[in-house]
Amino acid sequence: MRAQGSGHIIQVSSIGGVNAFPTVGLYHASKWALEGFSQSLAAEVAPFGIKVTLIEPGGFATAWGGASAQHARQLSAYDDARAKIAAVRSRNVPGDPDATGPAILKVVDAHEPPLRIFFGSSGLAMTRAEYARRIEMWEKWNSVSLEAQGDLAAKRAQG
Repeated sequence: MRAQGSGHIIQVSSIGGVNAFPTVGLYHASKWALEGFSQSLAAEVAPFGIKVTLIEPGGFATAWGGASAQHARQLSAYDDARAKIAAVRSRNVPGDPDATGPAILKVVDAHEPPLRIFFGSSGLAMTRAEYARRIEMWEKWNSVSLEAQGDLAAKRAQG
């Protein structure tokens, strides 16, 4: 791709790469790692004309979490958490996997494709709410963040 001065790398992440839910921590860890790697990669390869896009699907009508999944032994202490997640999932209308092909081709063919794009109806609203909560918390604790910066310039001037 560098030699030809163009290309487009498509990574499949998940809304679980920008949000986190109980009982699937290892899944999130892998998706958050892919998110960080892909964002860094995009900055590294952009000067060579190479694009990177992360597809971040929500729930789709696939066997995700079904027979192909590896499940740990369930601990009864987490029964309530699993029940709450199951209730949320039961209210979601899954996306049609067959609709993703044409959508991916639109991203691939775009002159300026996005680094990240949600696939499905839940990603944007869910992530907007999550980021609002994060920003509110960061602002609430910003004085401690600034305190942690310290003042090396003053220390250097003193001694």
